[in-house]
Amino acid sequence: MYPIQRNRRLRSSEIIRSLIRENVLTPNDFIVPLFVVEGKNLRESIPSMPGYSRMSLDLLAGEVKSLWQLGLKAVLVFVKVPDHLKDNKGKEALNKDGLMQRSVKTIKDAVPEMVVMTDVALDPYSSFGHDGIVEEGKVVNDPTVEVLSQMGLSHAQAGADVLAPSDMMDGRVLKIRTALESNNFKDTLIMSYSAKYASSFYGPFRDALDSAPGFGDKKTYQMDPANRSEAVVEALRDIEEGADIVMVKPGIAYLDILREIKNAVNTPVAAYQVSGEYAMLKAAAEKGWLNHDTVMLEQLLAFKRAGANLIATYHAKEASLLIS
Repeated sequence: MYPIQRNRRLRSSEIIRSLIRENVLTPNDFIVPLFVVEGKNLRESIPSMPGYSRMSLDLLAGEVKSLWQLGLKAVLVFVKVPDHLKDNKGKEALNKDGLMQRSVKTIKDAVPEMVVMTDVALDPYSSFGHDGIVEEGKVVNDPTVEVLSQMGLSHAQAGADVLAPSDMMDGRVLKIRTALESNNFKDTLIMSYSAKYASSFYGPFRDALDSAPGFGDKKTYQMDPANRSEAVVEALRDIEEGADIVMVKPGIAYLDILREIKNAVNTPVAAYQVSGEYAMLKAAAEKGWLNHDTVMLEQLLAFKRAGANLIATYHAKEASLLIS
């Protein structure tokens, strides 16, 4: 009853606010996406992602050491595959000496303790730019899953700690888990993109990897943005198939989905603050319309408040500099 109960007493100073704060950001919360390209001494800027670059393997080692010094302990690797190595079945994805496999080894040689997560999907390797094998104009599920399981196994053999299937094919988690178990990689984790929506926020990422679909769209396998309960079904099914972590993607526009899944599962939940969300803040800050750093930290805190245990974000490095 007023005035006995005054909520503002608990906000009266920064010290009191910090003592009762429910969520706090640390570098342990972040996964750092990394884009890798063939070549030497290459650091290629991505126009639609200001401040972010693709890098060659010789620069990757130094970048990972820098991240580790900031307290960042997990990276998620994506590779830009040369066009001449792309085909419909993603043959290059299984190359033990491919760019992804060499990237994993480079990171592990540079910082053995770094948790290396790898993207498991065919779109960077596909001549069609789709996440699966195309037959008669359609992305086919089961043949794709066969390739994905071998792709994931190849990453584990290269030294990856966590496989991150981002394709949204049915049954791929079980197939990958079975391949791992059958080849004595029982400790390799799977972080499944369980609720990955057919979003318009992915544009800059596709620029970064030249992985836009060559025809149609991805709506027959990525989720309908209108759906909510379906995301819980997807997450629970992936856990049953052997996923250790489930992910929601995109991020800020799907915080309700993140909370819904967090309420339904007992496994860690990750969120991906995607390239379009990153680019929007950069553009607004460049115009002087928003304070970049305070909005960035507020957005990242929103992920934790909504229930994320892990946040994949292109802001990881600059956020860690501010909060460390």
